[in-house]
Amino acid sequence: MSVQQIQTQLTQLLSEFEEQVTLQSNTIFIVGCSTSEVIGQKIGTAGAIETAQAIFEPLQTFAKKHQLHLAFQGCEHINRAITMEAKTAQSFGFEPVAVVPVRTAGGSMSAYAYTQFSQPVVVEEIRAHAGIDIGQTLIGMHLKAVAVPVRTSVHTIGEAIVTIATTRPKLIGGERALYK
Repeated sequence: MSVQQIQTQLTQLLSEFEEQVTLQSNTIFIVGCSTSEVIGQKIGTAGAIETAQAIFEPLQTFAKKHQLHLAFQGCEHINRAITMEAKTAQSFGFEPVAVVPVRTAGGSMSAYAYTQFSQPVVVEEIRAHAGIDIGQTLIGMHLKAVAVPVRTSVHTIGEAIVTIATTRPKLIGGERALYK
């Protein structure tokens, strides 16, 4: 699959997502991505910086358009820690940890994002408002409590299964609830 095809699929998916969801500015959009899965290999076996670059560009355009903070989940070797801009971590009260993601420990996507941010930091955990999971990287641990999958016509990016989600506040109470 070519870089152009990957970018076309991702752009289409993001377009359909924004048609269905009202994105709030100044919120976090988490990205989990196995570049190995995108190119048709088993997760964690064939990370590709070129693929990460192809995926980063449409995500950056999307984030700028909606004034979102991008955050990139690393792989299991750094406990799925999150790469983001230092100003994002500071504004949301996230404490940086001491690790630099690389292709073999963090993954190509997180490692590439680290090189693209002006002041990158890595934090242990977040609660993002929306996100995309490319290649079944399990971003759910970094989404707010009630994740809502959004269905689009795009089911894969390259060869990787893709899921995109927003979140909503917990619905508690209601007409049948009892209160003291």
